[in-house]
Amino acid sequence: MRRVLAVFCFVACSFVSFAQPSTSPAPRTKPAAQQAQPAPSQDRLAPPQVVPVRKVVLYKNGVGYFEHAGSVTGNQRVAIDFTSSQLNDVLQSLTVLDEGGGRIAGVNYNSTTPLAEQLKTLSLGMGDDPTSTELFQALRGQRVEVTGGPGGGAITGRLMSIESRTEKAATGDNTVEKFYLTLVAGTSAVRVIELTPSLSMRPLDANLQGQLDRYLQLLSTAHANGLRHLTLDALGQAQRELRVSYISEVPVWKSTYRIVFPRASASGESGNAIVQGWAVVDNTVGADWDNVQLALVAGAPQSFIQPLSQPLYTRRPEIPIATSEQTTPQTHEAAEMNATPSPEVVPRAMAQAAIGGPSRSLSTTHGVAGMEGLGGSSGGVIGGLFGSGGGVYRATDSIREGDVSTNAFDDFFEYVLAQPVTIHKNESAMVPILQQELPSEHVTLWSERDRSPLRAVWLENKSKLTLDSGSFSIFESGEFAGEGLLDPIHPGEKRLLSYAVDQAVKVHRGGLAETRTLHHIALHQGVLVESSSQITESTYTVNNAADEARTVIVEHPRQPNAELDSDPKPAETTATAYRFRVAVAPHQSVDLHVGERANLSERVIINPAQDHSGFLIAVSKFSPALEEKLRPLIDAETALNNLNRKINDIEQKEKTLAADEARDRDNLTALKGNAASKRFVDELNRTEDDIQSARKERTAVEKDRDAARAHLDELIAQISFDTDLSVVTQSNQIGSAPRE
Repeated sequence: MRRVLAVFCFVACSFVSFAQPSTSPAPRTKPAAQQAQPAPSQDRLAPPQVVPVRKVVLYKNGVGYFEHAGSVTGNQRVAIDFTSSQLNDVLQSLTVLDEGGGRIAGVNYNSTTPLAEQLKTLSLGMGDDPTSTELFQALRGQRVEVTGGPGGGAITGRLMSIESRTEKAATGDNTVEKFYLTLVAGTSAVRVIELTPSLSMRPLDANLQGQLDRYLQLLSTAHANGLRHLTLDALGQAQRELRVSYISEVPVWKSTYRIVFPRASASGESGNAIVQGWAVVDNTVGADWDNVQLALVAGAPQSFIQPLSQPLYTRRPEIPIATSEQTTPQTHEAAEMNATPSPEVVPRAMAQAAIGGPSRSLSTTHGVAGMEGLGGSSGGVIGGLFGSGGGVYRATDSIREGDVSTNAFDDFFEYVLAQPVTIHKNESAMVPILQQELPSEHVTLWSERDRSPLRAVWLENKSKLTLDSGSFSIFESGEFAGEGLLDPIHPGEKRLLSYAVDQAVKVHRGGLAETRTLHHIALHQGVLVESSSQITESTYTVNNAADEARTVIVEHPRQPNAELDSDPKPAETTATAYRFRVAVAPHQSVDLHVGERANLSERVIINPAQDHSGFLIAVSKFSPALEEKLRPLIDAETALNNLNRKINDIEQKEKTLAADEARDRDNLTALKGNAASKRFVDELNRTEDDIQSARKERTAVEKDRDAARAHLDELIAQISFDTDLSVVTQSNQIGSAPRE
C-alpha cells in the first residue's frame, strides 16, 4: 500500500507541473474602441468602504447582536467581512437602515459551490477523499509513460488495469500484497509491471493533466477558511448615516462575584458586605471591537441556524423517454347539465389576508423573570474603567455612579455599560458590572436534603441591578472563606448563599407524630365523603459547639394543603420549605417545635359492582346515628354478596359435573360392546340430570341477584345525609430522624 501511495503522490505532482505552461502567451492588443474607457461618472458607486462595529450586545444563549454605523455620501458601496461560520446567521438576521432617505439596491457576497457539486464538473469521477486505487481507475484507458521499471527504460502505452496479488514472502512463511499495472503498448503488446518505490508514471494527455490540476485546487480550496465579503449598495444623495445590524454566534459571557466582609464584622452576624461583580467576555468573531457600546443580556432569546449561505440542490424526478405507442380510439362522458358548481377553493394565504392575517406570537426561551422598577443608573458601581485596550480590568480603578445601568425587556434584563469598551479580536476581558455595599448576614443553613449544616450569607440586593446567575467567592478577615453558586437575584430580593460546611453546628430532627381527627361524613348519590384534619408535629434540636453565637436557619419541608399550627413563625417561606430562624448561644442547645394542620377529605363511591360492606360497617361504628342510616345499605350489600357467592359455588359445581360427564363418555367409548359399559351409562345419565338441575338453580339465583342489585341501586339513590361527628382521633408516631 505504501508503494501505491508513493506512486499516487508522484502522479499528482506530475499532473500539477505538467498542467502549467512553461511560457505565458503575449497579451492580445485590444481594439482602439475597447481601449478607450469612459470617464468616471458621479452616479457610479465609489469603492467599498468598511463600516466599523459600534454596538455589541451579548446574550446567555451564545448569540451576539452587532451593529455597524458609519457615514456614506451619494452612491456608496459598504463592505463587511465575515467568516463562513458567521454568514448563515448574518443572512438570517441582516438589517440595513439608510437614515438619510437613501435605499439599499442590493446585498452581494461571495458564494461557494459545495465541493461535491464542483467535482461533478470534472471527468475524473473521483470523490473528495479518493484512494490510490480510485486514482488508477480514473486513468484507465489513458496513454501514460512509465519509467523506473525493469530494464530502466521508458514504457509507453495505455493503462488497462491495476490489480493486487497475495504472494509468499522471500523468507519465512509470511505473505505480502503486491500491486501490478497492466499496460497495452502501441504494438498491442501487453506488459505487466510491478509497482515499486522506483516506479513512476506520467499521463501524456495534457487535458487530463489539467483535470487533475483543477481537482487538486478544489481540494485545497475546500480546506481553506476564507473570509466572506458582504457588499451593500447604498444609493442616495449627500451625506447620511447608515446602520447595519445582525446576530452571530459568540461565546457565552459569564458572571462571577466577590463578597468581601470587613475585618471588624467577619465574626458578626449582620452588617454590610462589599459585593463586586464581573462579566467575562470573549471576542472570537475575527474583528476588533474598538470603542464599542457593550451590553450584556441575561436571557436566552430563541435562536437557530439555517444554512442560507449554502447552495442547495433538490432531487428532481427522472422521467423515462416515452416510446411510440399505438393509441386506440375512445369515447369520453359528457358533463352533466345544470350541475351545481363546486365551491371555489380560496388559497390559504388569501384567506388569511382576508381576515387580517394569522396572529403571530414570539416564542422565547425564558431565562429569568422580568425585573420591576429597573432603569436609571445604579449607585456605587465600578465606572470609568474602560480604556483603549482589552484584557483584565483592575479592581483598584475609579468607581463612579452611573457607569452600569439596567434595562428590562420581555423576560430578560441587561447590563448597559456607559463607557465604550475595546476588546481586540481573539482576546478576552473581565468587565466590571457592580461594586456596592449590600446588607448581609452570616447564618448556618440546615435542611433534610443536605444534612450537613452549611455556612451561608443571607444577602439582600439593595442595588438597582439584577445579579445574574454565576459563581461567587467569600472573603472574611482578609482571607478566602469559600465559594458557591447563585441564581439571579432581583432588586429588593433576599437570597441565601452557602459557601462552606459549619462543623460546629449539629441539628437533630426528633420524633414525627401525626394526629388525624374525623369531623364530618356525608353520603349523596352513592358518594361517601369523609372530612378530617391532620396535625403533624416535628421537633428539631440545634446544638452549637462553637465559641461564638450562631443563627441557624432550619428548613422544614412544606406539606401539600397544610398550614402552620405552631409558633414561632418562619422567617421566610419558599415554594417547598419554611425557614425558621433559631438563635443558639455558644455551647448551648435549642429546641424548635413545628406543627402543621392539613384538611383532608376522602371520597368512596358506593356501587353494586364492588363489595363495600366492610367499609360501611367500619364507618357505622363512629356513632349510633350513622349505624342506623347505613344499616339498610349494609344489609343490601350483604345480601347481594351472599347471592354472588352462591352463584360462584353453582358455577364451580357445573364445571365439576361437566368434567365427570366427559370422563364417562370417554369410558363408554373405550368399553364399547363390553358388559361393563352399562355402569358408565347409568353414571352418565345421573350426571346429565345433575347438570340440568344446577343450571335451573343458577338461573333462579341469578334472578334473585338481579333483584337484589336493583334494590341496592334504589337504596344508593335514596339514602342521603350529612353528619357532624364528635372528635374521632387517631395518633401515629412515625419515628425519628437519624442524629447528625
